[in-house]
Amino acid sequence: MSQLHLHLVSDSTGETLEMVANAALAQFENAKIVRHFWPMVRSRQHLDRIVPDLADNPGLVLFTLVNPETRDRLEEHCRQLGLPAVPALDAVTAALETQLGQEAHGRPGRQHIMDAAYFGRVDAIHFTIAHDDGVGSEDWEDADIVLAGVSRCSKTPTSIYLANRGYKTANIPLVIESPPPAALFGLQHPLVVGLTTAPDRLVQIRRNRLLSMNETAETSYVDSDRVREEIQYARRMFADNGWPVIDVTRRSIEETAAAVIKLLNERGKLETPSHRGPKPI
Repeated sequence: MSQLHLHLVSDSTGETLEMVANAALAQFENAKIVRHFWPMVRSRQHLDRIVPDLADNPGLVLFTLVNPETRDRLEEHCRQLGLPAVPALDAVTAALETQLGQEAHGRPGRQHIMDAAYFGRVDAIHFTIAHDDGVGSEDWEDADIVLAGVSRCSKTPTSIYLANRGYKTANIPLVIESPPPAALFGLQHPLVVGLTTAPDRLVQIRRNRLLSMNETAETSYVDSDRVREEIQYARRMFADNGWPVIDVTRRSIEETAAAVIKLLNERGKLETPSHRGPKPI
């Protein structure tokens, strides 16, 4: 397979450009990509410093540059070198300008501005970290989302991902011998979501977890019958309380989080004053 040099040129952190590139590359199997990452390119001098690398490693250039002079100079260099240069966000920005009837602000890194939404995400991250693994039940009513499920079904990483999207998220492990606090069953504001997974897959994940801790002894933690019992216990709780359930067996963290956000948005559209009574077990 031929090798492709992919140059990512951004006048900000490059996070958006990397996400666009990753999303596109996910459509190609076994692609051999050599990445060259050039963030914070905001001057002619900085741009000229990366041109030798473009010449030495010809390939595809993806860029997000809002300064017209910098854009023009990069495109001119690419024309001279015979390299394709693709402005990653131009089509979307142009469509938005047409629909909104206004021109886009040409400000590098505008999506990272420290506005109310930024500080809201910071607050969500702090809340989520402080309410991991069943901690802080007295504050759960302040959460946007509460994730419940047995051990090792992606509650914590999903919570952190949701926090980075601005959602205050608490999570609680469901253990047969230790029922959750009564506060869980009386929550009004947060969306409580149950996470579940296939028993065989869960056993495999738990075994890998124990091996990473140099634990080789067989315990009920990885016993197939016991794991099935745990999952059945959790599913009964989800059903008895009318909580939506997401099976994470074949979902990435991002896909699970997207499903949770969709449920939250749907509840916002359909919410009524009436509430279903809790049924703790």
